[in-house]
Amino acid sequence: MFESLNLVLTAAAVIGGYLLGSIPFGVIATKLGGAGDVRSIGSGNIGATNVLRTGRKDLALITLLGDGGKGAVAVFLAWLATRDADVEVQATLTALAGASAFLGHLFPVWLGFKGGKGVATFFGTLLAAAWPVGLLAGATWLVVAFLFRISSLAALVAAALAPVFVFLVGRPEPIALMAFFMAILIYVRHAPNIRRLLKGEEPRIGGSKKADA
Repeated sequence: MFESLNLVLTAAAVIGGYLLGSIPFGVIATKLGGAGDVRSIGSGNIGATNVLRTGRKDLALITLLGDGGKGAVAVFLAWLATRDADVEVQATLTALAGASAFLGHLFPVWLGFKGGKGVATFFGTLLAAAWPVGLLAGATWLVVAFLFRISSLAALVAAALAPVFVFLVGRPEPIALMAFFMAILIYVRHAPNIRRLLKGEEPRIGGSKKADA
């Protein structure tokens, strides 16, 4: 039945994944929660870190879970659609859906293609597509954050190692390509953070917030 991916399934995974990823949970949560528009607060980013600057931890948690969950849901739906397929076909469709959801978060159609930096969606997508990889990437983030107290550095290291983790745990190549694609975009979106890291100006967790983390 699933000797190869058909056009309908591929289009559904890409378009559906992108639209799911485009749901701006940070904007929705802050507006419905009475905290205003998160895009006019702090860095203007729609992610959980900036939502936290409203002083509402509950809204930040909703944003974190929503941004991570939409990537996971996109992958899960693709997995359901190919549950009778062979491993390679299923991995290809789930990777396409996950990568599309991630792209949707970074460039959401509803917000003029101005989205977040993708860290929560990155982890949610990885956990759904290959949970050992997601756990290893999460552990990497925790270790780096604990040692250096810099959130952006932890995210960058975790993103860089994610494709390596895919091969270490023996997951199919499409999952590694998805992880690599997300890692590249995380580095692109974190360009200002990288510049501050090179200058030694990136703020530390729990420290002064003179710059946007």
